Amino acid sequence: MIFKQTWQGIRISDAGSETFTASVPGNIQKDYGRSIGLLDVMYGENCARFEQFENDSWEYCALLDFSLRAGERAYFVCEGVDYKFDILLDGELLHSDEGMFHKVELDLTEKAKPGSKLVVHIYPHPKREGAFERTRDEADASCKPPVCYGWDWNPRLLISGLWQDAYIETRTKDFIRSAEARYTLSKDFSSATVDFDIDCDTPCTVELFDREGKKIYSDDGKQVVVKDPKLWWCNGQGEAYLYSYVVKNATEEKRGTIGFRKIRLLRNPGAYDPHGFPKSRYDAPFTLELNGRRIFLKGSNWVNPELFWGDITRATYEPLIDLAKDANMNILRMWGGAGFAKESFYDLCDEKGILVWQEFMLACNAYPNEDGYLAVLEKEARAMIPRLRSHACLALWCGGNELFNGWSGMTDQSLPLRLLNKLCYELDRDHPFLMTSPLTGMGHGGYRFFDVRYGTDVFQSFQAANCTAYTEFGVPSISPVEALKTIIPPEELGEITPTPSWKLHHALKAWMPSSHACPEILEKYFGTPASVADQAAQSDILQCEGLKGIFEEARRQKPHCSAALNWCFNEPWTTAANCSIVRYPAIPKPGYYAVKEALRPTLFSARIAKFDWKTGEKFKAQIWFLNDAPEAKKSSVDVILKIGDLSYNLLCWDAQTPANENTEGCEVCLVLPEVETDRFTLELRAKDGSFSSEYTLVYRFVKKVAAPKGMNM
Repeated sequence: MIFKQTWQGIRISDAGSETFTASVPGNIQKDYGRSIGLLDVMYGENCARFEQFENDSWEYCALLDFSLRAGERAYFVCEGVDYKFDILLDGELLHSDEGMFHKVELDLTEKAKPGSKLVVHIYPHPKREGAFERTRDEADASCKPPVCYGWDWNPRLLISGLWQDAYIETRTKDFIRSAEARYTLSKDFSSATVDFDIDCDTPCTVELFDREGKKIYSDDGKQVVVKDPKLWWCNGQGEAYLYSYVVKNATEEKRGTIGFRKIRLLRNPGAYDPHGFPKSRYDAPFTLELNGRRIFLKGSNWVNPELFWGDITRATYEPLIDLAKDANMNILRMWGGAGFAKESFYDLCDEKGILVWQEFMLACNAYPNEDGYLAVLEKEARAMIPRLRSHACLALWCGGNELFNGWSGMTDQSLPLRLLNKLCYELDRDHPFLMTSPLTGMGHGGYRFFDVRYGTDVFQSFQAANCTAYTEFGVPSISPVEALKTIIPPEELGEITPTPSWKLHHALKAWMPSSHACPEILEKYFGTPASVADQAAQSDILQCEGLKGIFEEARRQKPHCSAALNWCFNEPWTTAANCSIVRYPAIPKPGYYAVKEALRPTLFSARIAKFDWKTGEKFKAQIWFLNDAPEAKKSSVDVILKIGDLSYNLLCWDAQTPANENTEGCEVCLVLPEVETDRFTLELRAKDGSFSSEYTLVYRFVKKVAAPKGMNM
């Protein structure tokens, strides 16, 4: 039986201590903020007020409320404590620990009684001595996810506390400590041998059910052979079929699911292979094979969906994962800077067919080869790998984000990465492991500006690229005025300027002076803005057309290219400007719908040479028929250019393409006429309307000057 406790929080600072009501699960800084009237963390500069508490200690206190029956024992269970802490009972130190992703279970039977005082003392946030102050550099000797130290879309907000549940649990000899189903698929997928690993002091029975609820096994054995199993497929490739099981004895039971599938990472066709001597490293393999079928990975980078992680529940995750599925995505990259999600995230991805690329909590830093750090990292990894390895959604493990580059400087000889590779092999060798992202051959960047570099737009840059995967790319957009009013004070709202609230909410100086609002880029394409609302609408056009152009270009480069994941999917609070395609808490931006169109399993697509055009230029676009579906497709398409009141039918094409392949069509051309307008569209009207596409492009009207009479031209 589980006994929830009533918790009080205590802030311990140089000025003394303060007591307040605490929520579990939760974050103690939020509880304290509520007690002093700091309710709206998103408005203005309110979030920055939490920085004054960074060097304080905190305590959770409860007078224990539980009862024991004959034969029972009492345990204090902490499912996650952030970050470095002591646990005391009636003033006696029971346990000291560090790390937020492993569970703590303490047998209190001989020590605790109803009314005993239990205290969880949490130390100030770890900060590496000598690091650049108030930056993510302070996180590089800690296993705490570095995003809390501040990023260009997440404010600096160093949270801590009982972010997962904590309670007293009474247990009998029948208590099932763990039950896990591991399986082996035959080479031809005609059978699956399931082994149940059950940790319990009394015998248990196992029942296995198919998705429809039909019982297909019931016995006291621990091994089951399933004939002709239905396979689990990711979104767009088939059904995310899950079997369910129950392990039980006289008084206890544990439930779980099984998704039968096999995953490998293969080398990409046409990947770079060094010639001559000395031989060197070739492009990293990054084509995902699921159940013997090569899959093009279409997805996004996932970040923490709340500033206060203790607030996150299944209800937080579900609308966001539904949006990912509805956008035709099949994978989410669990970005290393934000660590791991709660269990319900992975359950939902199992159910909805969303693969998860799981990174450990390392990002953009040089993590040390020191025994203390390595010990905490190993403890956290040993907790998380067994927890996730049986989820059908788990696609691969990765050491962390951007570790092999100039600002991190780690290598494959760095001990933290060697350790993680070792642990993933020992505990879960059937899932692929990458040292970091990106690796050789992969594209990671070309984002946060529509103009990528040297005056080239994203159309031009990505058409010139030749990567095996594009794992981070993006185009920012500005939040609509109704959202801005909830975060920017009225006196700052008139224009986008580097005032405190605009900066704190990432519109300017997020990582470069003009990011993420990029007013100079908006003015380049659309002229002087009339209002912030105009700028927001213009930024939506750039995000829509930019992301659509990148995703479709990556797909056109298949099979050499095997993945496209934009930065980023969601955001943890209302930003003034950001690269996300879903606004907080789960509101799709116009860019989301553009991505949804670009990721349809089958569509006609145009490779357009650039975004902006002018009078008299020869417009060019190459037409493609893209197909990620597991069956062949055919249709016909009319290619129509519309400018002003004029309409030009440039091509009619009858096209067909095999399963999971693309077909390249013809190039269309047109000298752009003299029309007084600032935009034009290219429409691909398919006989099957679900395959149609449309593109909005900038047009710069140039009026021709009439020649003087008598002059030969």
